[in-house]
Amino acid sequence: MIAVIDYGVGNLFSLKSSLAAIGAKALVTSDPELIKSADRIILPGVGAFEDAAEKLSSAGLAKLVISEAKKGKPILGICLGMQLLFEKSYEYGEHKGLGLIKGAVRPLEGAIPESLKIPHMGWNALKIKDKACPLFKYINDGDFVYFVHSYYATECDEAVTATADYGVPVTAAVASGNVFGCQFHPEKSGETGLNILRAFCETEG
Repeated sequence: MIAVIDYGVGNLFSLKSSLAAIGAKALVTSDPELIKSADRIILPGVGAFEDAAEKLSSAGLAKLVISEAKKGKPILGICLGMQLLFEKSYEYGEHKGLGLIKGAVRPLEGAIPESLKIPHMGWNALKIKDKACPLFKYINDGDFVYFVHSYYATECDEAVTATADYGVPVTAAVASGNVFGCQFHPEKSGETGLNILRAFCETEG
């Protein structure tokens, strides 16, 4: 069973629908015991980093995610959920993340050409850096996925498994052991996104 963590900042309906479409048993929950009993965890998220980090922490779920990750349980962060996996974010100040992946989250503004719009919104091709990454089992280099974000992960070269070109190479996916992250939304990325979720459902802890 997959526990999709509900801490008030995720688009949970489309994610649950996508998991159902691939035949995965998933439960949207904030119950620590259900999360502990799950085989895998998905951490979704949209909105502001500071608010999300505070909600996750105040619900007692931040420490739980860290604990389950250290036990070897496969964890997938999506969009803001991916950003929360990092050590810190510079979104309107400096804020502490879960620290499961080394690196920081910084604004796209100033990093990409001024002619490009922020947020980075729309379909972009994946440039796969690590073809051995379990998430890419059923997809190919150049497949398109859907992004909506104004901040991106940096200082994390060792963890980057895929990038997307948005004036500069933008971190699209990361992995560190049993912890995975997608800056894009697999639940909004058609068949490619479903195949990424399918592959995550097959990862071993």
